[in-house]
Amino acid sequence: MSETQTLLSDAPLGEVTASDDTLQVIFRRYYRKPIEKVWAALTTPERLADWFATAKVDLRVGGTIHLNWNDVHGAEMKIVVCDPPYALAWTWEIGGRDTLVRFDLEPDGDGCALTLTHSGLSPRAGPGAGVRAGWHAHLEALPDAIEGRATSWETKTAREDALAGAYPKLPA
Repeated sequence: MSETQTLLSDAPLGEVTASDDTLQVIFRRYYRKPIEKVWAALTTPERLADWFATAKVDLRVGGTIHLNWNDVHGAEMKIVVCDPPYALAWTWEIGGRDTLVRFDLEPDGDGCALTLTHSGLSPRAGPGAGVRAGWHAHLEALPDAIEGRATSWETKTAREDALAGAYPKLPA
């Protein structure tokens, strides 16, 4: 087992569906934490920085989330669903396409079930092709973020690199 593989949990791959003009990926995760703690990790700048990207958040429908990944790439998302602590969705323009990122949370036993759906992606190689492994790698850091612990950019990158081959290449 490679050193980076030891950084990965046994969480399942995202479920990928594609048609001629769109691709969607769905991740399902379970956390033994209260729904409010998981919601906070998805919506507060400090927790978002721990697992995903540095953020400025105007948490309301019509508000924006400004994200920056390691001071290399930035994006502005428009919030289209905000139903604390159950649902959050934003639009994200990737490669000239308006995509939708949606988090659905549901209390489940002694914890919380999370479903992350990213839809509207291009089914072809190019901008956005890496979001499957990217989301997976970032979600690996979410349990620590829920507890207020940051995951280094290097670890997130190593995880994404380790997962790249797990998701099939997209056609050109």
